[in-house]
Amino acid sequence: MALRSVAVVLQEPVGLFEYAVLDEVFATDRSGDGIEPFDYRVCAEPAGLLAAEHGTSLTATHGLEAAADADLLAVPGTSATPSPAVVRLLRDAVDRGAWVLSVCSGAFTLAAAGILDGRRCTTHWMHAADLAERYPRATVDPDVLYVQDGTVITSAGTAAGIDACLHLVRTELGAGAASRIARRMVVPPHRDGGQRQFIDRPVPTTDAESLGGVLAFMAEHLGEQHSVADLARRASMSPRTFARRFGAETGTTPHQWLTDQRVLRARELLEESDLPVEQVAGEAGFGSAALLRHHFTRSTGLSPTAFRSQHRSPA
Repeated sequence: MALRSVAVVLQEPVGLFEYAVLDEVFATDRSGDGIEPFDYRVCAEPAGLLAAEHGTSLTATHGLEAAADADLLAVPGTSATPSPAVVRLLRDAVDRGAWVLSVCSGAFTLAAAGILDGRRCTTHWMHAADLAERYPRATVDPDVLYVQDGTVITSAGTAAGIDACLHLVRTELGAGAASRIARRMVVPPHRDGGQRQFIDRPVPTTDAESLGGVLAFMAEHLGEQHSVADLARRASMSPRTFARRFGAETGTTPHQWLTDQRVLRARELLEESDLPVEQVAGEAGFGSAALLRHHFTRSTGLSPTAFRSQHRSPA
């Protein structure tokens, strides 16, 4: 189904940041960027004022009935035990093929509804052991940013919720739409769900600037080769310090980060242009169609040609 309607299911106490992630991605009007607004509904049982974190509150303008036909049901973080009505709502959503997405501890609601039985899933690393112990039929991966299993998506904490939402937008509306939303939010357009959560030991502080400038340089020069030594010099770090900091800040290696960005650029070109595959490979930084096919198929499960036929944007 096309992603047009989004229902956020609130439960007390509402996780403010997790709700804000969903609101920013799906409720903000970006029609000026060429993205059709979502039919966005904030739902609870019953509708009305709900307690949130830190002495604040939120108002749900709809009851649960407004979520019954939504294309996406999203559950922000909460410590609540879901009511029978919420359980039925989520199970029905999965049965009819709708998307169900949880952010952070919202995975506990999905697990309590039985939706995660036999599925891979994740949550914030601080809660992962508890989730696995309480719901042994779920396969909990504590080290990843988000997991998609069928039409069910679970994410880790904080920024990983943004990654999961953008992954869903990319899946349903294409890489171009996800990139436009990411640019407005000033976040990376794509972080693969398999990247590890940021639970490494802290990297020793240095006087070096953030890696933002280096990442921007890499993104603007996708067609060039970038050794760790060259990038470290640009960041004014030793290669060893640079490699450690890069892994801590991005969750992956420089080589894999570049490959992911090149695949993302290839997706955009395949969706939005008529360029031959060989030219797409050059524009995306792969150099040859064979190398593009290898990495693209490994990342998406489809050849570039098959991907274009399935995801080509309307004129």
